Amino acid sequence: MCPSDEGQSSINLPDPFARMIRRTFLGARRALSPRGLRFVSGGEIIEDVSERAARPHLTEQASLYVHEMLLLQLQQVHTKRGQPARHGGLSSEGGGDLAAAQSGVPVSITSVFFGGGTPSLARPSTIGAILETISRRVTLSDKAEVTLEVNPTPAGMSKMEDYCRAGVNRFSIGVQSLQDDDLKILGRDHSSHQALQTIEEAQRLCPGRVSVDVMFGRPRQSAETWEKELSELLRVCDDHVSLYQLTLERGTQLFKLVQQGEATVPADDVMAKMYRRARRTLHQSGFLQYEVSNFARNNAVSHHNTSYWKGTQYIGVGPGAHGRFVPLGAGAVAREARTQTLEPDMWMREVRQRGHGTRRRVQLGRLELLEEVLVMGMRMTEGVNHEHWELFSPQLGLHEVFGTSTEVQELLQSGLLILDDRGLRCSWDGLALLDSLLPALLVELEAQILPRPHRDHGADGQTQKTSNPR
Repeated sequence: MCPSDEGQSSINLPDPFARMIRRTFLGARRALSPRGLRFVSGGEIIEDVSERAARPHLTEQASLYVHEMLLLQLQQVHTKRGQPARHGGLSSEGGGDLAAAQSGVPVSITSVFFGGGTPSLARPSTIGAILETISRRVTLSDKAEVTLEVNPTPAGMSKMEDYCRAGVNRFSIGVQSLQDDDLKILGRDHSSHQALQTIEEAQRLCPGRVSVDVMFGRPRQSAETWEKELSELLRVCDDHVSLYQLTLERGTQLFKLVQQGEATVPADDVMAKMYRRARRTLHQSGFLQYEVSNFARNNAVSHHNTSYWKGTQYIGVGPGAHGRFVPLGAGAVAREARTQTLEPDMWMREVRQRGHGTRRRVQLGRLELLEEVLVMGMRMTEGVNHEHWELFSPQLGLHEVFGTSTEVQELLQSGLLILDDRGLRCSWDGLALLDSLLPALLVELEAQILPRPHRDHGADGQTQKTSNPR
């Protein structure tokens, strides 16, 4: 789900959750007053300590994200030592960080996702060793979904069968485009023919458990050419498709070309038309949309990504990875947001010295946690149901928080939002406009959760605590 090699799309962070939250909050920030949680440089944080107790049954399961740089760092270490990438070394290099992340979390790992761009550069033995380490430290069910991102090159495709033997049972293929010229512009090192071959091989190995990523809004692309290309892809793909709109990232070759006027990307209204046509085309092909960017048929949803959107705990391991979980073993009762050191060599050095590579720990206050539950949950077509919301907010239900807001009522009456006995969700039209709907919901959430002095005067009087990872 999270290619990070070129930084040119909305999926280019090791933490997709962080990017979704950040993009939404940037749009809402001017309307939101100062709050009690602040990030400070140097790994220090100031925490909001109000109403932090977690519900016990939210801590029993977690998903695990393993960043590609962990895999490559481990291979590099063991190559230098002349050792195979077996579990003994992983216990110190990678497993130590998993243990620190675990910190006594009595979890069953429900899914593992090897991501970050090109984890298929890793040897299958490295994947197998990491899965073995996970199984020794926590419960890893035989039925757990284990996904590997695959770069659709001959090198990646040639190892897919061995990945399956190592424990992988689902593939996510970064097709991005079936146009070779566009792939070159995007900086991809595969061809459309190689992408199609990789899809075919993946379906042979994991039928019904193959996802393809495809990107729209590329240079020179029109709504008509995009619809034709997507239809072509749907004739050969498996049962899961992820759509991503191209976003220009500073520092990339494509960004430079657009800045210099040598390339242009479609206007916003054309992008919106592309998204509408994609939804229609996918629906006609039997795919049901279950999240803003994700579509599945035959119930082939991504259980790992769904765990993000439903607010389940997840542990991030590897340089730059993120996690959110309650570290019960450390005596905590509230969920923490943890970020791993980004630079690979520094991350590895910290793991050796301290047993983990956690750079930043932030204990989530009540408002921060509910913001994440809202933002992520509203990405799903089912939205946030009452039972799910109550797990995180037993004091205030969805009707109490959003039912009396004038602005939210206008969105309900316009048909963009739905608040009923099932919960809060977007309509078909509203889901396409989610980014413009969330600020109103976030403002109302803050107004209901924070007492008025906090909204009028910021975080004065907050109990504050500064913490460094140990």
